[in-house]
Amino acid sequence: MNATVAMITTRGLLGRRRIWLLVPLPLLLIGLTLIVKAFGPAPAEWGEGVIGGLGFSAVLPVIALIIGTGVLGSEIDDGTITHILSKPLPRSEIILTKLAVATGVTAVFAGVPLFVVGLIAGEPPLAFALFVGGVIGSLAYCSLFVLLSVLSRRPVLVGLAYVVLWEGVLGNILTGTQKLSIQQYVQAIVDWLAPTDLLHGNVAVPLSLVMAAVFTLASTLYAIQRLRTLSIAGETG
Repeated sequence: MNATVAMITTRGLLGRRRIWLLVPLPLLLIGLTLIVKAFGPAPAEWGEGVIGGLGFSAVLPVIALIIGTGVLGSEIDDGTITHILSKPLPRSEIILTKLAVATGVTAVFAGVPLFVVGLIAGEPPLAFALFVGGVIGSLAYCSLFVLLSVLSRRPVLVGLAYVVLWEGVLGNILTGTQKLSIQQYVQAIVDWLAPTDLLHGNVAVPLSLVMAAVFTLASTLYAIQRLRTLSIAGETG
């Protein structure tokens, strides 16, 4: 971690208008939970749709996508990344710092609302599990989206394709694709931490834990390598 890079990244991230446009998403999640709770059905009747269908299928990945691609992608687009690359900083330190900031901000915007949803459902253990799942999901998603910001000029578009097409469409049609779905890993881990009728995982817990770690580690290591290549291109150009 580099404190200076973390401070600059956080300030730049929170200073962008599009980050604050994400606020309605967690508010929608909490508001919808309050509405269905007020009408009296048991949490088991709405938990899967609200928590899985909205929280883990939309709120968490979309927030992670905007934040994960924003901590590095915008600097690459406007050329300000050269100011950081010109400093005598290890590329691993840059990526790890930006990933830490992205994960922390995503966990606040998505993990905390998921925790509140668990409390509204009247399930404190579930609330804790949802927060833990939110943090794990934030780390895995952000590592992937930080990598995409180094690999592609259109990281948001590519990230949306993963979230909408792979996890959403194909994940509901071809069960085999669920084994490469961060959303499924998170749901399985949450269901394991707090078994309830509200949420069910479709991927084995050991596989979910291993694959979440693999996604995070592989994406981070490759992002570091790609940033090294980017720095060479910038310096020689």
